[in-house]
Amino acid sequence: GLTVISGETGAGKSLLVDALGLLSGLRADSGVVRHGADRAELVADFTLDDAPLAAAWLRDNELDETGDGETPVCQIRRVIRADGGSRAWINGRPVTLGQLGELAGRLVEIHGQHEHQALMSRASQLGLLDAYGRHDAPLAAVEAAAQQWSALLRERDTLSAQGDVSDRIGWLEHQHAELEREVLEAEALAKLLSDHRRHAHAAGLIAACESAFARLGGDEGPSLTRLVQQVRGELQRVAEHEPRLNDVDAMLDNAAIQIDEALTLLDRVRDDLDLDPSAFEQIENKIGRLHELARKHRVAPEQLPAARDGMAGELELLRSAGDRLQVLDGEIQSARAQWRRAADTLGQARRTAAKTLSDTTSVLIGELGMGGGRFDVALEPLEEDRPDPQGGERVEFLVAANPGQPARPLRKVASGGELSRISLAIEVAAFGMDAVATMVFDEVDSGIGGAVAEIVGQKLRALGASRQVLCVTHLAQVAAQGHA
Repeated sequence: GLTVISGETGAGKSLLVDALGLLSGLRADSGVVRHGADRAELVADFTLDDAPLAAAWLRDNELDETGDGETPVCQIRRVIRADGGSRAWINGRPVTLGQLGELAGRLVEIHGQHEHQALMSRASQLGLLDAYGRHDAPLAAVEAAAQQWSALLRERDTLSAQGDVSDRIGWLEHQHAELEREVLEAEALAKLLSDHRRHAHAAGLIAACESAFARLGGDEGPSLTRLVQQVRGELQRVAEHEPRLNDVDAMLDNAAIQIDEALTLLDRVRDDLDLDPSAFEQIENKIGRLHELARKHRVAPEQLPAARDGMAGELELLRSAGDRLQVLDGEIQSARAQWRRAADTLGQARRTAAKTLSDTTSVLIGELGMGGGRFDVALEPLEEDRPDPQGGERVEFLVAANPGQPARPLRKVASGGELSRISLAIEVAAFGMDAVATMVFDEVDSGIGGAVAEIVGQKLRALGASRQVLCVTHLAQVAAQGHA
């Protein structure tokens, strides 16, 4: 239905529009709070049985609710404090202003008396035509193809900008070969450092091993091995009188086995230890070379393998740069052809939508008191054959206000009244395709009157047959068409 809000200037007719704008996420200042009050509170309730996009958004963001029965509902609430701060809620859950705007865009469209100014921009005209024709899918294909083409072009420009890379390749080959001669892996580095510590402390290690060997099982003097055997012999002689001593003997037997194994390992460790100054010097030289390479490449020694592998990767890229350039040329041509196919598909869809929008709007502007007037949507191909994310053409809205006059760009139409009527005709023609269930018109009938105003009211009432239409107006002819 069409609900009309009317009244004298200053009576507060546009307050509803302002409130819906703030509930849609528009920025607010403390000036909207009544003097002396702490805050202003705004609440709007929507039923969503005719707003599937909004209901789907609420489900996706886990903000959905159901009212009486199974009808999905939505409540938007915003509080603006006197200090300028604000908070927002959807169905009682706190949200950001960005989320508020996303949801409101699926619930309400607000068209003010200066809305037609947006139609002066050719970018807005193109966006309106694509929205009218529902070109989301072909437009996305064109944009993706253009981005792919741009990415390949940047890659080629980067490779071409390197110029003659032979010097760089030669330097990298020398540096890489220098690192390749060294064993740089973490395990090898750990073993090298371990060997260095062992050689550095070889004398102390040898002395400790010999001392331990002598005390555990040496041939000269008392040893732990002989002491254990003596104890076992003494216990075995009296074990028949106390059976538990057999358990002690078994334990000592295990201990003797462990001591024998320890002696074997000590002997092996001692044989491996070598006071070889030349071997120690070689290890120190290796460690010194690794530290020198690390300083040269400005990394820690353990990061040298990554530096070596990075050089190998760059070398491979540089050596294959020529081949890659040839491949890129083919890929760029292929991406351009793909964009052209997508752009042709979008262009055909735009021409179809332009014809329909032109015919529908021309009929409407005739009904709005511009008999013989004509509206055209002109598509102009881009001069550059460069893949453009918005397609291969641009749009210009053309209007002939009277019979016999040549069509001129809408942005050059001088009469404010004509511009208001043409804009309203375009809006009425385009909004029939819109999925948003609630539309608000704030004095879009400004500058017209008489029989034309009555027709404007009739068009808004007709729009109300399938939408909730709220209209702020001064005109009795428009107000008389309201359902409420």
